[in-house]
Amino acid sequence: MNKLDQRLIALAVPALGTLAAEPLYRLVDTAVVGRLGTDQLGGLAIAVAVLSLVIASSNFITYGTTQRVAHRLGAEQIIEAANVGVQAVWLGAIVGVAAVPILILGAGPMASALGASNEVLEFAVQYLRIAALSVPFVVVSLAAQGVQRGASDFPPPLVILVCSNAANVVVELILVFRFDLGVAGAAWSTVIAQAGAGIAFLAVIQGRLKHASQRRPNYSEMLPLLTAGRHLLLRVGSMLAVFTGATAIAARIDDATLAAHQIVVTIFLFLALLLDALAIPAQTLVAEELGRVERGLDGADALLLARRVMRLSVIFATGLAIVITALSPLLARVFSSDRDVISRTTSGLLILAVLLLPGAVAFAYDGILIGTADYRFIGRASLAYLLAVVPIAAVVVLTPSLGIVGIWFGLLVWMPLRAVVNHRRTAIVLSGKHHAWSDALSAS
Repeated sequence: MNKLDQRLIALAVPALGTLAAEPLYRLVDTAVVGRLGTDQLGGLAIAVAVLSLVIASSNFITYGTTQRVAHRLGAEQIIEAANVGVQAVWLGAIVGVAAVPILILGAGPMASALGASNEVLEFAVQYLRIAALSVPFVVVSLAAQGVQRGASDFPPPLVILVCSNAANVVVELILVFRFDLGVAGAAWSTVIAQAGAGIAFLAVIQGRLKHASQRRPNYSEMLPLLTAGRHLLLRVGSMLAVFTGATAIAARIDDATLAAHQIVVTIFLFLALLLDALAIPAQTLVAEELGRVERGLDGADALLLARRVMRLSVIFATGLAIVITALSPLLARVFSSDRDVISRTTSGLLILAVLLLPGAVAFAYDGILIGTADYRFIGRASLAYLLAVVPIAAVVVLTPSLGIVGIWFGLLVWMPLRAVVNHRRTAIVLSGKHHAWSDALSAS
């Protein structure tokens, strides 16, 4: 293992825990609520689909902040890096607070639009209206994580989120089973845990923001994040449209398929973020190198970095795929005791195991491209991937007997498409960057 691999892994280990935090909240909710009944689990599936859309759409703040902070620190622009962090936190607070009334007032219509009805609709609305209160804390935490990632300081976020998840487990078990609050208890435990995490993040990043020359909200300072965010929102929106659409299709088949799909999606999101643990350090390192060039310093070979990230990601994904394949029947039983749900979940998990391999390639190159600030391409390509799987979705809707296998087959087509296109784009972009770096160094 060379020094580059060692540095990537050293950064990836704490990043892994940090990225896994949000889906861990959902895994705990899914495991606990799954014991309450199929309708409750179906309601959770609908509510989580909505919340995931909001939270993942806010990830542009993390990605944009990481790239801009790392780039400025690489160029030794300490004050400018701190200014980026301050404006990211303000933007996170604005976005998070604005989302709360929309989610509370629109819970019923949004859940209905995703196919929820009767008891499933009731539980979805109940969870969503309570969990909406956690969104401002989550989005501010995303901004703070961007500051920490940009500074290559991954351990503090890991500590905060491990403590938050531990608190969530304890509080949820007490509220759901001790106080018999059911789905509401699961939602309140998430609010409490994520509020604590948000407050802790603000405390941690104070030291990194102390050099800022601008403390108040400043639109011109936020504009670069918003510009990058426009393209990153298209990326996230297109990706989530794929999964939200899949959830809506599952809801229209039957309750057992919806519950099984929720279990498989929850596991996928958890595993996807584990794989992303290598892409996040790569994003930081590439942005740092671009900043170093501004100071006339030589940088590492970004093409080599991309290849190493992809190689490590595929090795990791292969191990995960083997584990998922072997444990698929057992994993299904962890989340539900319903025989139909178990059967459908097992089938979905087997397809998921195959999907992880092209997923590893797609995620690795996503991180590299974000590090180069290739936002426009990322957004447009993501929309194209979405349009490419629409015909498959239409077939599944018209042929409900395809069930969860049809749904996840469509996702299995979508992921290799992302992997192939991202691979080609990374080679083109980084070859261009390499020549630009060489020209800059020659001129200096």
